[in-house]
Amino acid sequence: MTTHAGSCHCGRIQFEVDADVDKVIDCNCSMCSRRGGLLFFVPDAQMRLKTPETDLSTYTFNKHHIRHHFCPTCGIAPFGRGAGRDGQAMWAINARCLPDLDLGALTIEKVDGRRF
Repeated sequence: MTTHAGSCHCGRIQFEVDADVDKVIDCNCSMCSRRGGLLFFVPDAQMRLKTPETDLSTYTFNKHHIRHHFCPTCGIAPFGRGAGRDGQAMWAINARCLPDLDLGALTIEKVDGRRF
């Protein structure tokens, strides 16, 4: 498994995630379609926040199941946190916030998030 270093644009929010990423989702929900993120999901144990949690700003909407975190300085949203269908803690990582990842090599799956 590869360890990726990620951040927001200004660097205030930094994290590491252990994942071999080959596929991401492009969701069309009201938030993702505006934000333009490409997401993949990892269990809680594979994500390490390098920034104090108090430095994050958080937004929830709809059913408020996912805490969408973003940088209060530059506004970039590198990840969200919630629970998977099995109830286990998980992170939704914005692949665009991992500078070492070749986005052109990824399979992009369209997801109809507007249905939920």
